[in-house]
Amino acid sequence: MLVRDGNVVGEGWHHEVGGPHAEIHALAAAGEAARDATLYVTLEPCSHHGRTPPCADAVIAAGVRRVVACHRDPNPQVAGRGFAALAAAGIEVEVGPLAEQAVRLNLGFVTSHALGRPAVTLKWAMSLDGKIATARGESQWISSPKGRQWALELREEHDAILVGSGTALADDPRLDRRLGLAAGPIVRVVLDRRLRLPATARALTVPGPLLVYTEAPSEGALERFAGAVAEVETVSLTAVTPTSVTCDLHRRGVQSLLVEGGGEVLAEFVRSGTFDRVLVDCAPRLIGGEHAPGPLRGAGAGRLAEAPRLRFEPPRRRGGDLILEGFREGCLPDLLRRLDG
Repeated sequence: MLVRDGNVVGEGWHHEVGGPHAEIHALAAAGEAARDATLYVTLEPCSHHGRTPPCADAVIAAGVRRVVACHRDPNPQVAGRGFAALAAAGIEVEVGPLAEQAVRLNLGFVTSHALGRPAVTLKWAMSLDGKIATARGESQWISSPKGRQWALELREEHDAILVGSGTALADDPRLDRRLGLAAGPIVRVVLDRRLRLPATARALTVPGPLLVYTEAPSEGALERFAGAVAEVETVSLTAVTPTSVTCDLHRRGVQSLLVEGGGEVLAEFVRSGTFDRVLVDCAPRLIGGEHAPGPLRGAGAGRLAEAPRLRFEPPRRRGGDLILEGFREGCLPDLLRRLDG
């Protein structure tokens, strides 16, 4: 956002990967009014030639007088060089206001560069007493229509979505985007250690990339998936773990990953500490039952001291459902320390 004499003269945001950054859109909207204005940005203006030219050069050329940025760019190709270029051109630079809020907004980008993996969000829907299905396995639908709409909106905000083979077999999900809010298809991921995904799976009928991570030999998989509409790639790993999978996804350019289940997979991500945020659609239902499943399977924490803690954000409402959001304790402070680097 560009402000001059107390008035907003230009605004912009980064529409898509490979497109002009927010600064460029704001400068174009402001035109000549950008001269002697103050530029407010969440992220340090870039200083290198990547998919687009350096934003710092454009800011300098436009005659901006002052730049206020929430935090430094963690990309090692920038990492303070943008600020240095602005200061060398005589532009006043201030860094730090609203830094934590900006990290939340830029969570995928910051996590990808700071930790070498995508930002991982764990998501599930459950009843007020913590059940994700009845004892007979009925789960559709615990959440309200507006809650399910919110879940679809989440897919538009993430680069990739992940489920385990148990969920793929039991629910046969398409794992696709349906709202048309994001450019391009989402990367769909199935953790399938024994390569059980059938050729009839609905995920295979949706165009776009589908990654199947397996520990089984994958020679026959190409033949099995030959007729798929999806762009299927089987990825053989010695061990299919949250760490190995997120490392490979990072290598493929995925910056944000939405994990939708099932309970074993969610528990693996929690147990390994490979997550940053938890989002829960809590429905006003009481299912009960000793054998009705909860969202996290496995052995769980043996002692309370071993149970990961979350830092809650203010709850929201979607229809009759309550949306709970929590960041892994220490997640945001750790990223901020790395940005101060």
